[in-house]
Amino acid sequence: EALTGRGVLSRAMAALGAYRCIECSREAAELYRDYRRGVLRISICKSCQKPVDKYIEYDPVIILINAVLCKAQAYRHILFNTKINIHGKLCIFCLLCEAYLRWLQLQDSSQNIDPDDLIRYAKEWDFYRMFGIASLEQTSFLFGIFITLRWMRPEMLKTKSDFILLLKALLLSTYGKLLLIPAVIWEHDYTPLCLVFIKVFVLISNSQAIRVTLNLNRMLPWLAIIFGLILENGVVCLFQKMGWDV
Repeated sequence: EALTGRGVLSRAMAALGAYRCIECSREAAELYRDYRRGVLRISICKSCQKPVDKYIEYDPVIILINAVLCKAQAYRHILFNTKINIHGKLCIFCLLCEAYLRWLQLQDSSQNIDPDDLIRYAKEWDFYRMFGIASLEQTSFLFGIFITLRWMRPEMLKTKSDFILLLKALLLSTYGKLLLIPAVIWEHDYTPLCLVFIKVFVLISNSQAIRVTLNLNRMLPWLAIIFGLILENGVVCLFQKMGWDV
């Protein structure tokens, strides 16, 4: 039954043209051929003559390690050849992590050391405010990326599905923000340095996601990310002028 279900899913995704070769990014009709009785044969790409997706035989932990290493093949496997639908939940959780870190830093900078004050409504409102600010910054960053790509390569984002695919790729590539909480728990004294490394890692992941999704060279994704950062920092400056701690 498991093999039958896998075969149905395989045919459905192939009909949608969802498969891609992880080596050359060309479309593929199938990832493997099922000879029944548990015998599977990985399909060979007609363009590059390499296995369409070798990761279908890999353990998820190995795939995760390759994704952390920002390998384009692992990104193509995750984005094109799997049915992962956690981008929305992952984005919310990453924003909660970022909001918690900012809220914690805000409490550390506060001069009021009254323990009872930590459970007051004002402190709870500070967390909601930090979540809202983090959400607006993330939105402006993504908006800047889309504007740049739409302006420089309009043929890449013609349809709504193209925008959705790129948005999912960018949201999934922000998984590095999950390291914010361990950075605070384990090495609080080195949090600023950890934040820099985490930020750089997330930006590298974002660049790889853009490059893999749109099949671009390395320069254009970084230009889009730089413009996104400029727009994001503009939002930060706006909040600072309003007198808000961000």
